[in-house]
Amino acid sequence: MSDALMATYNRLPVAFERGDGAWLWDTEGKRYLDALSGIAVCGLGHAHPAIRQALCDQAGKLIHTSNLYQIPLQQELGEKLCALGGMQQVFFANSGAEANEAAIKLARLYGNQKGIQNPAIVVMEQSFHGRTLATLSATGNRKVQAGFEPLVQGFVRIPFGDIDSLRNVAENSPNVVAVLVEPVQGEGGINIPPEGYLKAVREICDQQQWLMMLDEIQTGMGRSGRLFSHQHEEIVPDVMTLAKALGNGMPIGACLAGKRAAGLFGPGNHGTTFGGNPLACSAALAVIKTLEKQELVARAESLGASLLADFADALTDVVGVEEIRGQGLLIGIELDRPCAELVTRALEKGLLINVTAESVIRLLPPLIMSDKEARQLVEVLSGLIRDFLNDIA
Repeated sequence: MSDALMATYNRLPVAFERGDGAWLWDTEGKRYLDALSGIAVCGLGHAHPAIRQALCDQAGKLIHTSNLYQIPLQQELGEKLCALGGMQQVFFANSGAEANEAAIKLARLYGNQKGIQNPAIVVMEQSFHGRTLATLSATGNRKVQAGFEPLVQGFVRIPFGDIDSLRNVAENSPNVVAVLVEPVQGEGGINIPPEGYLKAVREICDQQQWLMMLDEIQTGMGRSGRLFSHQHEEIVPDVMTLAKALGNGMPIGACLAGKRAAGLFGPGNHGTTFGGNPLACSAALAVIKTLEKQELVARAESLGASLLADFADALTDVVGVEEIRGQGLLIGIELDRPCAELVTRALEKGLLINVTAESVIRLLPPLIMSDKEARQLVEVLSGLIRDFLNDIA
C-alpha cells in the first residue's frame, strides 16, 4: 500500500495486471474467476475484443473536445439509448453518482417550475445512490452518511418495496415531486421488491404528477435479464440513470429523461467537462452492439436462473443459509451471520466475490461467463460457505 493514496478503501492484498473474459491474473501469475465484474461494470468480461477495438480505433482519432462542440458519437449513443429505453433525452456524465446528481437536479427544477417550495424526493431505506453530498443524502445507509453532516435536505425516506408507505406519503406530503428507487437494491443486499411494486409506483407517480426516477446503475445494460430491470414490469420511467456496465470499464454515466422530464434542462442548467466524450461513447456503443449481436441479455436471464437453481441444490441442507435470491445475474446468498471473511477466503481459492449488507454474498458475474465457469463458481463458493459456517458453528 502506498501512503500517497488516501485511505478510502480497505484494499485486498492483490493487484491484477491482465484479464480475459471471466478471468483475471494477478502480478504473481495467479488466476482468479471474476464473479464480481468490477462491481457490475465489466458485463462483457475483461479485454473483450469489440471494446478493445473500439477504444483503439477511437483513441487514434479523437479522445476529447468538450461539450462546447457537437459530438457525433454522443448523439448516436443518445439516440440509441433513448430508442431502447423509450425515453426522449439524455445527459452524459462520468459516473453513476453524477448521473444521479443530474436526476436530483431535474426533480428539484421540475418542482420549482411547478411552484412547489422546498421540493422533496421520496427515497428508500437500504438504498445506495452514490457518495457525493446529494447522492449520499439520498442513500439509505447511515454508514455512508456518518461524519458528513449537515446532509442535503429534501429527501423523504420510506421502506423499500412497501407501496402502502408510498401511498401514505402521497396523502400527507404535498411538497414531494419525485420518487427515486432502484428496481433491485444492489448495495443493500440484492433486495428484490414484490411483484408489481414498480408498476404500482408508476401508477402513484402518474396520479400525483411526480417524476418516477429509476436508478438502473447496477441493474441496467442486461444484467437483470432485461436490458433495463424495470422492463420486467413493462413500465417506462420519467428519469433513468445508467453507468457501470454502460462502458464496460470506461467511465461513463447517463441520465435519461422521458416525456415528463424532457426539456427541463436548458443551457447553463447543468454541465460536465468530460462527460460523453468520443472515447467513452465509442465504448458504450460497442457495448450495446455486442449485447445485441451475442444475445447476452437473454443469456443473463438463463444463466442467472441456472445459477440460482444450482446454488439452491448445493446449499439446500446447509444450516445458516437464510435465502438465495436474484434477478438475472444479480444474485445474493444471505447468511444468518456477518460473513465478510468469505471475501478473503474466496480470494485464496482464486474466486472474486463481494459481501454487502454484512451478511449477503453478492455475485455479479459477467454476462459472457460460460456454463463450465458457472459450475466452477457454484462448486467453489458452496464449499467455502459450508466450511465457513462449520468453522464458526
